Amino acid sequence: MDAAPQHLEEAFVLNIRIKFQKYGVMKFIGHLDMMRYFQKAIRRAGIDIAYSEGYSPHQIMSFAAPLGLGVTSDGEYFDIEVNASMSSRESIDALNRVMVEGVSILEYRRLPDTAKPSMSLVAAADYLIYVKPGYESEFHSLPELSRQVSRYYEMQPEILITKQTKKSQLEMNLKDLIYEMKGLNFKDFTLKDGPLPEYGLFLKVSAGSSDNVKPELVLEDFCRFCKIEYNPMKYQVHRLEVYAKSDEIPVKGEQERKSYQNQLKQLKKSFAAQGKTFPEFLPLGQLGKDIR
Repeated sequence: MDAAPQHLEEAFVLNIRIKFQKYGVMKFIGHLDMMRYFQKAIRRAGIDIAYSEGYSPHQIMSFAAPLGLGVTSDGEYFDIEVNASMSSRESIDALNRVMVEGVSILEYRRLPDTAKPSMSLVAAADYLIYVKPGYESEFHSLPELSRQVSRYYEMQPEILITKQTKKSQLEMNLKDLIYEMKGLNFKDFTLKDGPLPEYGLFLKVSAGSSDNVKPELVLEDFCRFCKIEYNPMKYQVHRLEVYAKSDEIPVKGEQERKSYQNQLKQLKKSFAAQGKTFPEFLPLGQLGKDIR
């Protein structure tokens, strides 16, 4: 039975950004099937989603950065347009009531009316990579893993690889596209898929439509560097977050851009007052606001 909308906020159209987790058996569901799943789930949840015009109307929905098959995530985003909306809390609850095991809604935030789609803003993503249960790591301690990461990432002036594209082979320098790579203690992380090993890899890499780096590509080259046989079935990749560049203006229109630039200045002042460095990247969800 469809959930009944409550406390609707009316407008001509509202831009909404939704953040969700993907885990368990749902990691084996591909991107196109996830789109179809959410189209049905949004109807069941009573979300008043807007439809395109024309002979074949469809829900107005776009995903930020499609997730690879077998990869789990705590930081997936998609944008929708709605005719009216419940509060963020009510919308999250309504959606989670119709979710299957393996998908959880985390955020439901309103974007500015002239917001750019999330897919055009994606610039970076964070990942954890760890050895699956039943397999043994070649690195017997975190210091040993960290030393090898330092040799690979910090000590090499460049990391040249050949990437196979649809039409040809492309030589690229991974050094410019890996923003951070380190061995990491996992004690502060809790994932839906159960207990983690004691340590593993953390990666922040370039993402988006151009200069997109898959974490598996880095992992394979790292294994080659360490003279370790690369077995993709041995490792679990988990996406933590997806980011936009903090200096990227995520809205269209001259007035709106000026307004956002003023907000950015205030945010930078807030960081400076706390003695913090303003980040190069901001999570996609931070660009919106909760509906009260």
